[in-house]
Amino acid sequence: MKHLKSLTIALGTGLALLPYRVLAVNPFTTAQTNVQQVGSSAGINQGSLMPMIGNLINAALSFLGVVFLAIVLYAGFLWMTAQGSEEKVKKAKEMIFQGIVGLVIIVAAYAISSFVMASLLNATSAT
Repeated sequence: MKHLKSLTIALGTGLALLPYRVLAVNPFTTAQTNVQQVGSSAGINQGSLMPMIGNLINAALSFLGVVFLAIVLYAGFLWMTAQGSEEKVKKAKEMIFQGIVGLVIIVAAYAISSFVMASLLNATSAT
């Protein structure tokens, strides 16, 4: 009975480890090769993901910078056309202040994302 228990454990362990021996090919390597073949046939650049994410973040922050500029220009237009109306001048000043706060947030987001992307790039290329 003792030998039967040991045989069962050995057989169970061997069967449990069998897929690791059979699947010696890494399925992720095969999937990556297939994706690269599809990308090259579609004419898509096969660059790294990190620069593409960095370019996307830079484009989004650039768009927000353009929005900031539009807000400040509109606020300046409101101020210049206020014709002495305190209410319009107050609204324009608030819009300029909010635009400047938005610009500070945009610059901080750019600095943080630039730092994080550079750190991730250094961490992944070091291995």
